[in-house]
Amino acid sequence: MTIANVAQRNARGLPQDLRTAQEAIHLPEVQEMLRKLSEYKLGIFMPHMHNEQTGEFQSIPDEIMQVESGLKVSFQPTKDRFLPVGWFWRSGAAAPLSVCEMVAEERSGDTERYGKHTM
Repeated sequence: MTIANVAQRNARGLPQDLRTAQEAIHLPEVQEMLRKLSEYKLGIFMPHMHNEQTGEFQSIPDEIMQVESGLKVSFQPTKDRFLPVGWFWRSGAAAPLSVCEMVAEERSGDTERYGKHTM
């Protein structure tokens, strides 16, 4: 498996931890992890956010996660009503990093609750 090297030169302006992530995707062991993850319909992404004034890439602080709510993405402190959709290894364990805000919907005569995306 190979990853297209679309614009690797653009990674030069990134913070060091994000440059490391960009370079790591080309390592054989990371490619093997990606292959294995794909069997479960999972993938790899580079957790990041952008400076609101400059647009520069930034790492996501430990106490913040990416939230999709109302079909918009924001960065907020961790909360309970979110469905994790992205994980990161922090402090020796998998931790949610990207989530969707959900609302519960009960259907008549059904004991199961269905999660819907907040609109």
